Amino acid sequence: MKDLDARLLAAHAAGDTPALISLYVEASETAVEPTAKAFYLTHAYVFALEAGDPAAHDLKTKLSEMGRL
Repeated sequence: MKDLDARLLAAHAAGDTPALISLYVEASETAVEPTAKAFYLTHAYVFALEAGDPAAHDLKTKLSEMGRL
């Protein structure tokens, strides 16, 4: 997770929205607790919405299936 945290920080610093989306999805997939999974997936969803990324639709579906929307 340390490497993932470093990549997330670097993507934030660079303002790299596509990387942030994929990294937050990756973080949600590696998280163990459901709350952590939802937290990271929500971040991915918000960045996707802001960027107009088509991944937002799938992310919304996943969050909905988790009962988070």
